[in-house]
Amino acid sequence: MLPMNGESPTPRSYRHAARGPVPAIVGDRALHEAAALNPRQRLRRLLWASLLDPGNASNWQRVFDRAVAWTIGANLVVALLEAAAALPESARHWLHLFDAVSLAVFILEYGLRLYTAPEDPAFAAAPRPRLAFFSSPYALLDLIAILPSLLHAFVPIDLRVLRVFRLLRILKLFRFLVPAVNEFNQLNAGRSLRQRVHALVFASPYSGKLHGYFDFVIAACVLVSVVAVILESVHWIQYRFHLELVVVDIVVVSVFTLEFWLRLYGCVEEPGYEGPLLGRLRQARSPGMLIDLLAILPFFVEAFFNYVLDLRFLRVFRLLRLLKLTRYTDATRTLAKVIGREWPVMAAAAFIMGLLVILTASLGYVFEHDAQPDKFENIPQSIYWAVITLASVGYGDITPVTPAGRTVTIVLALIGIGIFAIPAALLSSAFSDQLHKERDALRQELFDMLADGKLSEEEAEIVNREAKRLHLSAEDVEVLMQEARRAREIATDLSKLPLHVIAADTDHAIEHFKSLLCDIRKLSLMTDCAKFAHVARVAGRLTDAEWQAWECIRGPSASVQAADAAAVQDSSKRS
Repeated sequence: MLPMNGESPTPRSYRHAARGPVPAIVGDRALHEAAALNPRQRLRRLLWASLLDPGNASNWQRVFDRAVAWTIGANLVVALLEAAAALPESARHWLHLFDAVSLAVFILEYGLRLYTAPEDPAFAAAPRPRLAFFSSPYALLDLIAILPSLLHAFVPIDLRVLRVFRLLRILKLFRFLVPAVNEFNQLNAGRSLRQRVHALVFASPYSGKLHGYFDFVIAACVLVSVVAVILESVHWIQYRFHLELVVVDIVVVSVFTLEFWLRLYGCVEEPGYEGPLLGRLRQARSPGMLIDLLAILPFFVEAFFNYVLDLRFLRVFRLLRLLKLTRYTDATRTLAKVIGREWPVMAAAAFIMGLLVILTASLGYVFEHDAQPDKFENIPQSIYWAVITLASVGYGDITPVTPAGRTVTIVLALIGIGIFAIPAALLSSAFSDQLHKERDALRQELFDMLADGKLSEEEAEIVNREAKRLHLSAEDVEVLMQEARRAREIATDLSKLPLHVIAADTDHAIEHFKSLLCDIRKLSLMTDCAKFAHVARVAGRLTDAEWQAWECIRGPSASVQAADAAAVQDSSKRS
């Protein structure tokens, strides 16, 4: 998170933010406090601050929690695979090895939390912090997740019973879900059901961490579904795990269907979609909802019309579920903006490309039809050869044999290098330019936010979200903050602003006037007042109004004395 006090974030607190949080282990304050402890307490505090402290934004806590969460999910998949009777014995060995590794991870997590319990604010006040942690609900869930497997090493336990206990590891997710649900309930206290649904499926100030977990579940279902569709194309996998693949598809479609209706129900709270009927119709016609509909439609069409028509070809359309992931990245939105902005130039390049393809395909047909009537049978087939040659792919399935045909191929290949490079160069340049524009917009937004000298919690959240959308690293965010702060300092320095900008703001004009008066007083103290008065009055360099203004600022007595002295000096010179 960005700092709330307006101070520039340290580079260490943002290190490698774009590739995942790889921050410093602890802050300087924690190191200073740890230096005053004995070695055992120092190690315990360092472990807590670096791995488990949720209040330290510059540690590995998020990485550690994500690793544990992924391990829990993978254990659920492994437990289901072990229950499959058709699983080969070689695969069972690897699954057993994974179970041992995951068990070691869970034991390590439990041991770390038990060891660092005196540093946890939830248990530090207890007379015996470790005993308080041991009796807490989360610790009991963690213990249930690892205890059966540990007992299996010493006491013979039926493997079927052991698999059931392994499924209890899914309960460890409550460590993440329960705090997120409590936070969600606090943020949405007193709000209606539709508003709560909107906060769950749409990003808003009321969403909290639960919205992130909801998006994570949808993205995980997309990946699982796509992997299942790909594996289903392998004959022996489809034969052995047909039932499991069907169950996975049913579960995934159920999740996607629930998400579809939740979005349709809660979209009325989204700006631009007000109205119970028209708002939902606009939402249903949006690209994201159309993709959601295509993700579930093949399943229901095949389920209801399978006895009437052969609809097995619809299964391949389940791969369209990958498009659901575009909702969680703004890269496609940026690319759409780039294509829309550069479309006239790209359309011209596409027109030239199409013209060249048709021309060369016609020439290829004329020159090669008599020599190879089976390959250059007609112009449409020659178009395939022209496109492959123009794109510098050259599969070799259709090749010219006549001298004229080969000459056309050489010319087409050389021209194709430049023709195909034009759209690629345009897209690359325009995409980079669009990112620069959006970063400049973020810089201007930071400039406006720093008007009061600091960032509020809401403003910091906006900046973090924009930085994530623009794929900015921690160093990039810090540079933008420094640039915005320098721009704000320059804006407050009236001496560096143009006069018409100062005059447009009354407060700035008054401050500038006071600054000018101060400069005139400094000038009167530093200059030779006698010479100044002599040149100003005797030589007539200042008008009466200008001299009166000087007297008011410098002081009339001093001005009169200087003028008298100048007059005496002048008269003495004349005599």
